[in-house]
Amino acid sequence: MGWVRVARRGIPLGLLVFGGLLILLMVRLVEWPLFGQRRPITPHITQFVCRNAFRILGMRYQAIGVPMQGPGAVVSNHVSWLDILALNARKRIYFVAKAEVAGWPGIGWLARATGTVFIKRDRREVAAQIDLFRTRLAAGHKLLFFPEGTSTDGRRVLPFKPALFGAFFDPALADQLQLQPVTLNYEAPVGVNPRFYGWWGDMELAPHLLGVLSAPRQGGVSVHYHDPNSLAVFTDRKTLAKTLEEQVRAGLTAHSDT
Repeated sequence: MGWVRVARRGIPLGLLVFGGLLILLMVRLVEWPLFGQRRPITPHITQFVCRNAFRILGMRYQAIGVPMQGPGAVVSNHVSWLDILALNARKRIYFVAKAEVAGWPGIGWLARATGTVFIKRDRREVAAQIDLFRTRLAAGHKLLFFPEGTSTDGRRVLPFKPALFGAFFDPALADQLQLQPVTLNYEAPVGVNPRFYGWWGDMELAPHLLGVLSAPRQGGVSVHYHDPNSLAVFTDRKTLAKTLEEQVRAGLTAHSDT
């Protein structure tokens, strides 16, 4: 029965994701010469795919709070490959990922097609990152970071890395930006390890994906949008990172206590 569930969910999911990718690329051929970095159409395709992916998986999806308006960035805890679906389903965002992700089979293709910003974690690249962020923010993009620097089992939030926020303190960016913390809470199926949806450490993608697809019952995910923080009130990246970390962790604790 496990392989039947894998096929029943996996085939429609694959058709949705890669069919959506094909449509997105075709639309982008027209969208790019007309709008350049601005993407008024293709993000809606991404949202459609991500919302319906949860329907195919049979997972409950809930959004709490209000996604921010205006220029800025979003930070979230990082639990699973499912985060990409969960965060894109409600809000038009563009992920910021390490440069190596661009070369990953499958995921790298999807990331490039959906406008992911790839960066090298090197202090010598900070000036280039500032220019890149400025360009993308000016185009109205909401950039999303995972400041933990890695994924977890979903039951905790690791310390946020302050270096990731350094580029935002450029005077050309600081006065106009907001940063919105978001907490992802995964609820495992009844009777299953609470860490069921977590994908971390040296876990391989394929076995984890098959485990989710073959589950007899599914749980759910909630996406909690906290109030945005104005970057202008912070004087240094360490204080900013700590504040955002505490806000994201508070959302995880509040969910766990209910």
